[in-house]
Amino acid sequence: MLPDDITPFLASSLHRRDEVPNVNLAIQIVNERHQKAIAVLVANLRHKSKAVRHDSIKVLYEIGERLPELIADYCSHFVAGLRSKDNRMQWGAMTALSAIAQHSPTVVHQSLHEIVDAADAGSVITRDKAVAILIALSHQTRCQKEVFPLLLRQLAACPTNQLPMYAEQAASITDRNFRADLANLLKNRLHQTDKESKRNRIAKTIKLLEQI
Repeated sequence: MLPDDITPFLASSLHRRDEVPNVNLAIQIVNERHQKAIAVLVANLRHKSKAVRHDSIKVLYEIGERLPELIADYCSHFVAGLRSKDNRMQWGAMTALSAIAQHSPTVVHQSLHEIVDAADAGSVITRDKAVAILIALSHQTRCQKEVFPLLLRQLAACPTNQLPMYAEQAASITDRNFRADLANLLKNRLHQTDKESKRNRIAKTIKLLEQI
């Protein structure tokens, strides 16, 4: 059984440069439902050591991907992480929020505009996870009026390299009006895509959207 302070079990504390100890630690915390260990990890997000901060956010989002309810109460801490100047912490926080959105969309919805602002200014991974959040929220009827325009804006502005993946993910949304708007957006962007494989993926998604 893990102790409350699990900092000595982080990869950097073990002088490891790989992520295996962090992933294994996340699995063990999930298995034990170890809330005190999670509280220590959250506190470590402000640790003086960058390595400890990086390891801690890694373990937290690995926990979230397995059992998001274990980290949902710390949503505000991850939103604060979106403002970090450390890119690793920023996209790690967005990854954690993406996991929480699958379980507690209402909680994440409260920070929608901070999430979108971080996506606009952040790295590719930050944007990827923000789009995943918007799609998760789009499945919630009460969020759709606000979220649909923001999601379409991301799809209209994203690099063409990311467009096929985002389009395929967004195609899971069943709202007819959204699907029609998305299909039109993709048609307008189709000529911007140089690679044939990506054009084919987008064309396939358009066809799928128009079937319903």
